[in-house]
Amino acid sequence: MNYYDFKLVDGCMFEKFAVNGAAKLRQNVKEINDLNVFPIPDGDTGDNMYRTISGGIAEMEKEPANSVCRKAQALASGMLFAARGNSGVILSQIFYGISLGLEGVETASISDMIKAFESGVKRAYDTVVTPVEGTILTVAREPIESIIDLISEDTTIGEFTDLILKRMNASLANTPELLDVLKEAGVIDSGGAGLYLIAEGAYEAIKGNDLSLEDEAAPAAPQAVDISLFGKDDKFEFGYCTEFLLRLMSAKTDVDAFDAQVIIDYLEMIGDSIVAFKNDSVVKVHVHTMTPSKALEYCQQFGEFLTVKIENMMLQHNEHELKKAAALPKAKRKRVRHAACVVATGSGIIEIFKELGADHIIDGGQGKNPSIKDFVEAFDEINADNIYVFPNNSNIFMAAQQAGRLYENSAIHIIPSVNIGQAYAALSMLDYSSDDAETIENNFVENMDYALTGMVCKAIRSVEYNDVSVKNNDYIGFTNKKVLSSDPDKIAALKALCDALGIADKEIATVIYGADATDEDKARVRETFGSYYSGMEFYEIDGKQEVYDFIVILE
Repeated sequence: MNYYDFKLVDGCMFEKFAVNGAAKLRQNVKEINDLNVFPIPDGDTGDNMYRTISGGIAEMEKEPANSVCRKAQALASGMLFAARGNSGVILSQIFYGISLGLEGVETASISDMIKAFESGVKRAYDTVVTPVEGTILTVAREPIESIIDLISEDTTIGEFTDLILKRMNASLANTPELLDVLKEAGVIDSGGAGLYLIAEGAYEAIKGNDLSLEDEAAPAAPQAVDISLFGKDDKFEFGYCTEFLLRLMSAKTDVDAFDAQVIIDYLEMIGDSIVAFKNDSVVKVHVHTMTPSKALEYCQQFGEFLTVKIENMMLQHNEHELKKAAALPKAKRKRVRHAACVVATGSGIIEIFKELGADHIIDGGQGKNPSIKDFVEAFDEINADNIYVFPNNSNIFMAAQQAGRLYENSAIHIIPSVNIGQAYAALSMLDYSSDDAETIENNFVENMDYALTGMVCKAIRSVEYNDVSVKNNDYIGFTNKKVLSSDPDKIAALKALCDALGIADKEIATVIYGADATDEDKARVRETFGSYYSGMEFYEIDGKQEVYDFIVILE
């Protein structure tokens, strides 16, 4: 159906526009990934943004009401917990702000939509500690500011969106002029491009052109229950996996003052694997219990259910499901005062962090960003008064930060580590003896300064970057997204990187080998350090990480 000449948006239309936007983004995920400023593999902005919005779509499609505010709230709630990567987190906050702007609106006028978009922009800017222009923030803000005076009560949905798209396109094309790193790399902002595609997809729906999300993008269809997995004489051991979204109701409780710990305290008496946290007036609850009716009855005194899912876990008790269960939230550990949570990837690196005293490892890194939900579930499993989180990647920091703001059961301390070398140095001097969270956090931050970290990997395109000429398929050495070396030979790139990092002033060098490192590579690295840096202590770790051929830590 063509909605171009409509002047009001109802809930079903809002859903159609959002689904089409997600579909358009999905079709172009690779192109968005390839806009990665840094010339290394696994640019993942497109994947992060798509996985964020598709998580929202799954929740929105469960909302039966033909209400703009209800659809927008469901979309925003789903996106919040699915968000990953900086662009995904910012995208989720844009839509969360939009939902706030549409609160109480059953059918939206153009002026309602402008108010909602302004709310979305404000929420996104408020979320980022130091907003940077030339990013998705700019592409969200400038179009709205530029068309306000062009809108009247006669403006149609199509005309409004047409104006938005033209302004977004101009804003996106101008991002390299606002951000030197984009200009130097010769690309537009990837997050802004992803947002533009979502708007373009919505415009396609307005014109009556429906795009397909494809089967795997949509919520999985319910599978037939294999009742043979639980017979009449079987012992019921595993209980029910019970999940629900509870809308707190003002008639039943003080919504603003409500603390999810009240629910957690009760659920601990009837179950385990508990996750419960509040986002505005919605509480997300997960529990494994033998008596799901008790959980529902208790929680209903505070509000009403938006969604409920109860699954007999005996039906999942087969070999395939047992393998999957290892990745699910486990029963809570005994509560401790202090614990460290580290984001890392590569089996060798993970083992090293465990040996250094990390209490929990979230599998993630370059091209593998954990979601806000992943962090929240990890915090719940850790069960500590104070949790010190090492994101170890600038693109993961914001998701960790947002999860820390959401989580109410522990004090979350986000340590500003942007690479594993910083976490390695900090945890090497792990000391909880002061029992003072501020002192421990400050010590972690100070100890990070003792290490310099560099990475080597193959470039995915030719570019002039930081006065270094990079050719496609060369090996580049870099630190914190600053290119320091480039060479067709990976060992030569590693040596040039070490020299540029100032290895002459360091005493200890640790080289972490990637998953594809050969015995010959390792022998050449030993020979290089033995010949050129013979006075240093030299250590090797078989990290088995993806993306990076070598990670070098200098202390």
